[in-house]
Amino acid sequence: MNYVFDPAPISTVAVHGSDKRIPVRRIFCIGRNYAAHAREMGKDPDRDPPFFFLKPADAVVDDGTTIPYPPQTENFHFEAELVAVIGIGGKNIPEEKSLDHVWGYGVGNDLTRRDLQLKAREQGRPWDLGKGFDRSAPVGPIFPVAAVGHPDKGTIKLTVNGEVKQEADLADLIWSIPEMISTLSHSMELRPGDLIMTGTPAGVGPLVEGDTCVVSIEGLGDLTTYIGPKE
Repeated sequence: MNYVFDPAPISTVAVHGSDKRIPVRRIFCIGRNYAAHAREMGKDPDRDPPFFFLKPADAVVDDGTTIPYPPQTENFHFEAELVAVIGIGGKNIPEEKSLDHVWGYGVGNDLTRRDLQLKAREQGRPWDLGKGFDRSAPVGPIFPVAAVGHPDKGTIKLTVNGEVKQEADLADLIWSIPEMISTLSHSMELRPGDLIMTGTPAGVGPLVEGDTCVVSIEGLGDLTTYIGPKE
């Protein structure tokens, strides 16, 4: 292949206990998937059809990364999330077969320029600049299903400088992982390397320069992100 310029490097996430890495194809994120978080964002938590947005694959960064405070925001937020990794692609996947398509699970942080997101929402515009900016998707090492099964309960917690900011149970998800996978697969074909960030609990809030943010999910370990100065 004769490219005009060099292709971008493949974005990857780590695998727990292995030197292998998972190539990332797309990052799907579901909006308002915990009732208490929906309420704190001023929305009704009823089971309306789920909605999704995307982050670019190269927004992924590893556990332990220092992320510069991003530009064009004065309200930079954390969002603790469970991440599911698709290992077998498919389309029109029935709910009862959805978990067969999952390779593994990990801990994620859907970093958000909240002021840009809310301004876009008020204007009826896409959320891309609020959600899909550089280094906006820290993801910890992925645990294979063979090691951890399919987490559907257990504590998800986020701390900033040791202070608990978010804490809930995975059982509180409005839309389950099988429902999310099936819904997405009826809109577009899922492929290996697609990541699904499954929503955040209540308690989202700001990060500032010098903060240490740790997301923990029972059975999946910790994801630590350091916030550096603006570039």
